[in-house]
Amino acid sequence: MKGIILAAGRGSRMLSLTNDKPKCLNELNGKPLLEWQLEALKKGGVSDFAIVTGYKNEKFLNYETTKFHNKNWEKTNMVKSLECADKWLSRFECIISYSDIFYESTAIEILVNSPASMAITYDPNWLELWEKRFNFPLMDAETFTIDESSFLTEIGNKPDINSTIMGQYMGLLKISPSVWKVMKSVLKQIPKQEHDILQMTHFLQKLIMSDNFKINAIPYYGKWWEFDSENDFIKFEN
Repeated sequence: MKGIILAAGRGSRMLSLTNDKPKCLNELNGKPLLEWQLEALKKGGVSDFAIVTGYKNEKFLNYETTKFHNKNWEKTNMVKSLECADKWLSRFECIISYSDIFYESTAIEILVNSPASMAITYDPNWLELWEKRFNFPLMDAETFTIDESSFLTEIGNKPDINSTIMGQYMGLLKISPSVWKVMKSVLKQIPKQEHDILQMTHFLQKLIMSDNFKINAIPYYGKWWEFDSENDFIKFEN
């Protein structure tokens, strides 16, 4: 099992915190967020690591991991960064992690141990976390629904009421090589202009609308946090 951390973007909403380094290299309780992620991945059962770099990629030189580079990071989004790791995704089962999230090793364990070819973790108690982070939680939330078999049925749209949200996607997923092959075929059908700026949740929505594409959604009840602003670092440590 290999782990890929998507760390190409700057994180412009972090303001001065990303003036001289990528968002994931800001410290959280005494060490960079990236190191919390690498530790959780290792404890969770991941053996090898890669980082998809972009903004200030030289800041990752001290990390002895495989590096993939998104040279067009300023004009592209998360899905394009994922494609930069095609060399691994085409050959190995991989855990994919956003670089701006904190999670415990148990989040990785449930993905590693899942028999599904593609799986994501989600937080059923999302509202409690969103209320800590936002004055108006619904404004930042996305739709998220699953069926009785725990397969994803909707993700990434703007919700009207809280009842349309059964959880929130955390930015962690597992992909097998066979699934990645299908994902690439779907991407080829998307116009380049849309493709380059495609958000991950919007891509997941396109996938589940494809014929017979199933994404297993696994609930996670441990501690996690997303870092989109300076306030997120302050609120996490308080």
